[in-house]
Amino acid sequence: MTTNPPTGHPLPYSILLVDTERFSDRDDVQQAYLRRMLYGIVDRTLLTAGIDQTLRMRADRGDAITELIDSAVPLPPLLRTLLTAIPAELRSVNRLAADSAQIRLRLVLATGFVLIDEYGEGVGSDLNQAYRLLDGDPLRAALRESTDDYALCVSESVHAGIVRHDHTGVPADRFHQVTMASKNGPLTAWLHGSRPAPSPAPGAAAPASAPAGIDFRGTNHGLIANEIRGDISFGHRGGGQ
Repeated sequence: MTTNPPTGHPLPYSILLVDTERFSDRDDVQQAYLRRMLYGIVDRTLLTAGIDQTLRMRADRGDAITELIDSAVPLPPLLRTLLTAIPAELRSVNRLAADSAQIRLRLVLATGFVLIDEYGEGVGSDLNQAYRLLDGDPLRAALRESTDDYALCVSESVHAGIVRHDHTGVPADRFHQVTMASKNGPLTAWLHGSRPAPSPAPGAAAPASAPAGIDFRGTNHGLIANEIRGDISFGHRGGGQ
């Protein structure tokens, strides 16, 4: 992580996490390409939001990036930029890339207190919770169903402080609440976009379709369990027969 000297005290940050979908499914050459694309997309997006390298600290997670952003940076412009610049960057990159090099991203924006330790790494429960949101099933499901190649989740604190106030470019009605399990109990977060289709419960059987059966009108002398045995009279039709 590129960082300032450790202070020994947790400090407030905005936490941006960005992860690449299906990174480990690619070969070494493809992974190297995806990392270059990931770095470029994040750098250009943050610069668009007015956040240069003096206002953020980055940790490289291989297929993901952690950005700790100075708490003095206002969140509404950052969130607005994430909602516009990220999909635009992905369209620009993916339209020229082969199928094997398409990049799709999961993003989490949270706030909290983080301690920078003597190894230059961020430590703290708020950061841990942000990682749990990034790895949670709701965000993964949202990305699978997204047509924009990205899915964004914000923490409860970001929703309460920013999203629910319906700032320009951050429409509150485009976020919906989700709850995801964690080893420390359920976490509440807010997904941007449409609600993912509910997954069927494990082991749930598909509803049985009704048997087609046999439809007729007349006298039944031999219809048993959808089989015809014996004779069936359909009655008199008239007409001189």
